[in-house]
Amino acid sequence: MLETMSRIFRKPKPILAMVHTGPSPGAPGYRSVESAVERAVAEAKLYAALGVDGLVLENMHDFPCIHERDQGPEVAAFMTRVAVCVKRQVGQMPVGLQVLFQANRTALAVALAAQCDFIRAEGWTYAHVSDKGIAEACAGEVLRYRAAIGAHRIPVFADLKKKHAAHAWTADVPIREMAEMMQLHRADSVVVTGLSTGHEPDLDDLLAVREATPLPVLIGSGVTADNFERFVDYADGFIVGSAFKEGGVWNAPVCEDRVRAIVGVAEQVRALHSAI
Repeated sequence: MLETMSRIFRKPKPILAMVHTGPSPGAPGYRSVESAVERAVAEAKLYAALGVDGLVLENMHDFPCIHERDQGPEVAAFMTRVAVCVKRQVGQMPVGLQVLFQANRTALAVALAAQCDFIRAEGWTYAHVSDKGIAEACAGEVLRYRAAIGAHRIPVFADLKKKHAAHAWTADVPIREMAEMMQLHRADSVVVTGLSTGHEPDLDDLLAVREATPLPVLIGSGVTADNFERFVDYADGFIVGSAFKEGGVWNAPVCEDRVRAIVGVAEQVRALHSAI
């Protein structure tokens, strides 16, 4: 099912950079919509100039986050404004969305309005306890909402065993079975992460997911210039946030040297694969 990836991205095994938007109106630390838009656009333009293959907008600065059911319309309005401005600046570069916490329907609505290319969703299958609250499985309701608003073209990149979460409720469910359920629940790709931001995934877990599903597999945390080659054969894409920032800290400024290092390794690996 790699046609999902090839339809969106021009290059194989794309590198996607996180653009952390916000704070949204009403969230702690909020200043103004304009300042948030300017920051997001500046980061997006820099990433585009440095050669990443796509972007993922996320309202990470809204911490402590609240569930979608408790959000007002200001979050959707804010994220739409940011997404439209970013899309306008980066042209044909693919742009995706994740809206915290578990605001997957909001992400779809924003993506549709702003003509974004995909969303990243949490809590797709199997409930878990996150640092933001309980995330109930939501694939059924989100897919019905996608159909209701006519957003069929927007694929869902769904997290498996979400980071920053406790999975004791599903400790007896092998990760292989969870990956199989992702396909049954009509995710368009699977995102595998480490235990928390900046932590690489367990290689055995990644291999189990890779073997269990034909869906594209993306690594969603912990990818660096040093470990990229170790993971490249087992993933179809890479979502990078903190590793692109100064000191490896997610809320620090973008470090151009760090971006160049990871993009450079990716280009070398692509060249080797195409030559084989």
